Amino acid sequence: MKSRLMSFIKRVAAVVLFAPAVAMAAGAALHLDKAPVSNDPAALQHGAKLFVNYCLNCHGASYVRYNRLQDIGLSEQAIRDNLLFTAEKTGDLMKIAMHRDEAKTWFGAPPPDLSVIARARASEFGSGADWLYTYLRQFYRDPARPTGWNNVVFENVGMPHVLYELQGEQVAHVTANPDGSKHVELQLAKPGKLSAEEYDRTVADLVSFIVWMGEPVAEKRKSIGTVVLIFLAGLFVLSYALKKNYWKDIH
Repeated sequence: MKSRLMSFIKRVAAVVLFAPAVAMAAGAALHLDKAPVSNDPAALQHGAKLFVNYCLNCHGASYVRYNRLQDIGLSEQAIRDNLLFTAEKTGDLMKIAMHRDEAKTWFGAPPPDLSVIARARASEFGSGADWLYTYLRQFYRDPARPTGWNNVVFENVGMPHVLYELQGEQVAHVTANPDGSKHVELQLAKPGKLSAEEYDRTVADLVSFIVWMGEPVAEKRKSIGTVVLIFLAGLFVLSYALKKNYWKDIH
């Protein structure tokens, strides 16, 4: 019985010791570029325009209502005139008309809802914004795929490169690393409407808007949190001074 207990303890200790190393080794293969996320209203408005025009055809944002975009500086009339393509009222949710069964047939799997995709990816990769920013810039032509596209970050993804007109077409040069893994280097074979720098800024605005959708009240929450911490710090000082005054005759 004692030997079994010792053996179990050794196995648990080995898991605890080596799990971080395994996690680091697994994550080392995926390099994510730092996303220049912005809370600037102009950047978020541009991101909203991109999202509605390029993403909302297949991906919904069913936890967000159109009129919530007033929080980033858009008027209700501007939303109605420029962004209301898949709904009738600004109070409607940002849903899509495509049915899940049809999407599964066309793409192999229904496109995910993007309301909280940045937060979901953050739980997997540490930064959902960095993952999205890198992913949207790493598409390349792959004739072997049904859509004609593949992605370095998400290999064999079912999504086509919807922003290819802006970025252009990249091709992949694959080399084998000594450890058996693959190194993929992308090269722009056909320029798009935007330069590389312009495309990166465009993707940054789109990612900023997607991050904002995941928690529209994030900035308000942070400002309230700061006020609360300042209040608690002041309350602590007053409480400590009161305690010193009560106990001054004893000490």
